[in-house]
Amino acid sequence: MKHPINTTVTRRGLGGLAAGVGMALALTACGGGDPLTSPTTTAGGATGGGSLVVGSADFPESQVIAEIYAGALNAAGIKATTKPNIGSREIYFKAVQDGSVDVVPDYSGNLLSHVDAEAPEVAAEDVYKALPEKLPEGLGVLEAAKAESKDAMVVTKATAEKHQLKSIEDLAKVCKDFTMAAPATFETRAYGFPGLKKNYNCELKALKPFSDGGGNLTLQALLTDEVQVADIYTTTPSIADNDLVVLEDPKNNFKAQQVLPLYNSAKVTDQAKEALNGVSRILTTEDLINLNRAVSGTQKQNAKDAAAGWLKDKGIVK
Repeated sequence: MKHPINTTVTRRGLGGLAAGVGMALALTACGGGDPLTSPTTTAGGATGGGSLVVGSADFPESQVIAEIYAGALNAAGIKATTKPNIGSREIYFKAVQDGSVDVVPDYSGNLLSHVDAEAPEVAAEDVYKALPEKLPEGLGVLEAAKAESKDAMVVTKATAEKHQLKSIEDLAKVCKDFTMAAPATFETRAYGFPGLKKNYNCELKALKPFSDGGGNLTLQALLTDEVQVADIYTTTPSIADNDLVVLEDPKNNFKAQQVLPLYNSAKVTDQAKEALNGVSRILTTEDLINLNRAVSGTQKQNAKDAAAGWLKDKGIVK
């Protein structure tokens, strides 16, 4: 699917994001370096001199996509570096705004909810069309990929059978007895606890926060019944590998989540936009599942190597 919109938008969005900088600084103490000041050079890239900086969120899929973006930019003759593992959307969105990074991979529905918590759009086309007028001045989005990675309410097959769970509507009957594994932000985000209560009258017993983006720690908590339901992205290989059940979402609590670049217009040229759009035109959901399996599965590839393999397979890099 191609989308023609790749211009910078002009309407101011939400304020109240200043806390992101403080949160980013807090990461310095935990990670041994400031993710907003210490870029990692990708193959063919270099720091400074008008190069672009591609950031990522704090989970593997985002890191791999960021490396793909940087690799595609470098292949197009545009110097690019990466700043991985910046943090949650609250942090990396502010980083794009203040120019600490120039581009970051994002997900259409959650990005829309971030800038407008009351946005009613849920379908892919509607979400994408609504984004430009909602983003703050100086920020834009490029073409959205067919690739989609949605949050999902996931349970084990045993739990689904025991409680006859096929959808979140079914889950509402036992929500009060279930503890959920999810990022800490799930408690306050529109599609998290507030959305579950609003759309399904589902009020969970408790949240057990995990920061691995539905990764192995979240999986193990679910498999050992430490939690009874987990927020796991639909592109996570562990869902199929462990015969987990994704609960249907008939009321569209979770919006369409197409992968797309969020960018700051100050340095992103038309040439750079075309290189990034080239990625979006061929990136698929199946690609994301395979990339996640390569990074988070038994292969244990790092994000750069997984991205390099994809770029070569697709003919972007020789």
